[in-house]
Amino acid sequence: MRIIAKGMLAGAGLMLMSSTSVLAQELTILWAEWDPANYLQELVNEYQAETGVRVTVETVPWPDFQTKLFTELNAQGSAYDLVVGDSQFLGAASVNDHYVNLTDFIAEHDLTTVMAPATMKYYSEYPGGSGQYWSVPLEGDALGWAYRKDWFEDPTEMANFKEKYGYDLGVPETFKQLIDIAEFFHRPEENRYGAAIYSQNAGDAIVMGVENSVFAYGGSFGNYETFKVTGEINSPKSVEALEDYRKLFTYGPPGWGNAFFAEVNTAIAQGQVAMGMNFFAFFPSLVNEATNPYAKDMGFFANPPGPYGDDFAALGGQGISVISYTQNKDEAMRFLEWFVKDDTQKRWAELGGYTASAAVLNSEEFQNATPFNKAFYETMFKVKDFWALPEYAELLTEAADTFYPYVVDGQGTAQETMDALAAKWVDTLQSAGYPAE
Repeated sequence: MRIIAKGMLAGAGLMLMSSTSVLAQELTILWAEWDPANYLQELVNEYQAETGVRVTVETVPWPDFQTKLFTELNAQGSAYDLVVGDSQFLGAASVNDHYVNLTDFIAEHDLTTVMAPATMKYYSEYPGGSGQYWSVPLEGDALGWAYRKDWFEDPTEMANFKEKYGYDLGVPETFKQLIDIAEFFHRPEENRYGAAIYSQNAGDAIVMGVENSVFAYGGSFGNYETFKVTGEINSPKSVEALEDYRKLFTYGPPGWGNAFFAEVNTAIAQGQVAMGMNFFAFFPSLVNEATNPYAKDMGFFANPPGPYGDDFAALGGQGISVISYTQNKDEAMRFLEWFVKDDTQKRWAELGGYTASAAVLNSEEFQNATPFNKAFYETMFKVKDFWALPEYAELLTEAADTFYPYVVDGQGTAQETMDALAAKWVDTLQSAGYPAE
C-alpha cells in the first residue's frame, strides 16, 4: 500500500517554521450540512479570535457531500484546506494521495492514547492495522437508542410486562430484551409502535442499522485485514442478527420502508414509538421542547449487548483531514495542533460537538451535561465500522440492495440474504485485486 510522502509534516517542524514561512490568514473546512457543522463554526470563530486566522466551515447537503468532495479532490483543487470526512473516505483519499499523511502528527501528540481507541482505529487509520493515519477524530458518533421513560415507568405497563415476560420492564440489558420491549409496546390499534429503526435503501441507512445488530450479536461484516468474507457476514451469529433486525422492523410504524434519522426522530416526536434507534448527533432535538413535545419524557441508552455477551455498536462520525492540494498546509497543521488541545476538546463538547477525547468522555462533567451523554460515552469505547476501502461505495450499494428486500419486504430468508451478500462481496473484492474469500 502506498504511503503519501508529499505533504508529510512532522509536528516539530511546525513549531520551528523558518522565518520565511508565511502562514495563511484564512482556512476553509468542508463538511456536510447539519448542526455539528454549525457548532464547529462557533468553535473556529474562537480560533480566529486567538490567532487572527479566519476559518470558514463550508457545508454541503448530506446527499451531495461525497460527490462534492471527490469531484474537488480528483481535480486536485485547492478550494478547501481541510475536510471533515467519513471514515469510509480514507481508502480512496489516501491511496490516491488526496489526504496528507498525519502519522507523525498523531505520534507527536500521542493521539492514539488521547483519543478513544476505537475512534483512532476507524476514523484515522488506513489500511487497518498499518499504523498509518490520515485524520484526527473530530465528530464522534454512533448508533444509540432513545426511549419513552413515561411508558417504561408506568405502573400498569410494568406489571403487565412482568407478567408476560417474567422480568422487570426497564432499559434493556440485552438485545433480546430490546426486542421483547418492542413487541410489548407494539399496539397498532392504539397508534403505538414498538421501535423505529433504519430501513431506507439509499445511502448507508439500512446498512448501518443491520450493522448495529450484527456487531452486537458477535457477527462480522468481514475481516478488514485478511479480507475474509465467507463465514463472517453469513455466520450463524450474523444471520441471527439479521433475523432479529427484520423482527424489529415489523414492530415499527406503518409505511416504515423508507426511514432514516429524520423519520426516526419524527416518529418519536409524534408520540408513536416506545424506542428509536438513531445517531447520537440527532438526539439533541429530542430533548428540545420546541421540536419534541415529549422532551421531558425522553431517556437514552447505549446499544445493548447481544445474546452471546458481545457488546458493540455501529460507528458514525468523522475525522478531520488536511487536503494535499491546499496551499495552506502550515496553517492547516497549526489549526490541528490547536484543535487537539485538551481545552479545545472540552470547549468542543460544551458547544455540542461530540469529542473523541478519552479524558473529556470519562469526565463526570461531560457525562452529566445532557441526558444522552453518558450513553454516548459508553458507546464510543465499543464501536465497530464498515469497510473503509476505495471500493466502499460499491460494497455499500451491494449491501443495501441485498438487505432491503429481506428486512422490509420479507423476501427470502436471512441465511439466503447473507449468503448472497457474501458471494457479491467476494466477487467485488477479488475483482479489485484483494485476496478475498
